[in-house]
Amino acid sequence: MAVVHRAAFCAAAAFVAMAIGAEAIQLDDDRWTRTFPVDAGDLISTGRNPCFILEPGWQMVYEGGNERLVITVLDETRVIDGVETRLVEERETRSGQIVEVSRNFFAISRRTNGVFYFGEEVDLYRDGEVAGHEGAWVSGTEGARFGLMMPGLPLLGARYYQEIAPEVAMDRAEIVGLDATVKCPAGVFEHCLKVEETTPLEAGEKEYKYYAPGIGLVQDGSLKLVRYGPADVPEP
Repeated sequence: MAVVHRAAFCAAAAFVAMAIGAEAIQLDDDRWTRTFPVDAGDLISTGRNPCFILEPGWQMVYEGGNERLVITVLDETRVIDGVETRLVEERETRSGQIVEVSRNFFAISRRTNGVFYFGEEVDLYRDGEVAGHEGAWVSGTEGARFGLMMPGLPLLGARYYQEIAPEVAMDRAEIVGLDATVKCPAGVFEHCLKVEETTPLEAGEKEYKYYAPGIGLVQDGSLKLVRYGPADVPEP
């Protein structure tokens, strides 16, 4: 019986690897994919995944309570771990005061459309001044390796690490829904991908994100999408 279960697991793992679009070959003991042997020459800094847009000028604005988050794909690239990545800025404010600005590095596969995450620079603010850089990491340095941010073909139950920076950032994702409906100030979005995020660095903590086809992230915890589109379009 154990042999049958092992064979079934191997077959399922291979199927998930293909769906992730990275041909992942190494799994943690708890079944989280963490190795993605992609060809660096296949990764580019601009592209569009059904649930993740990596095109300069694309911007998304979220609000919830007294918090506001603005995500902007910048017209800027940087070579990280031998790969040209695209910078995506996240700017978070609380009660109108800046609390965090991060510059994230992404690349997308031409072959599979999977989006990979190569690290981030982080500025944490206190009283308008930079007070720290907690959570910053870069693939290829200090044992950190890139992770998978968004599969090219999501499968229900797929589990994978988004970032692999020991003792710094170890976020991981599990796809727990493929057909969610999310109501936001920006509209009602159907057939959304629901992702549960956890980290072994904070046992028991969970966060849910929803991604709409053709748009991207529409809800991040309590933050909901209020505007999306080109960054140079003025807000209503």
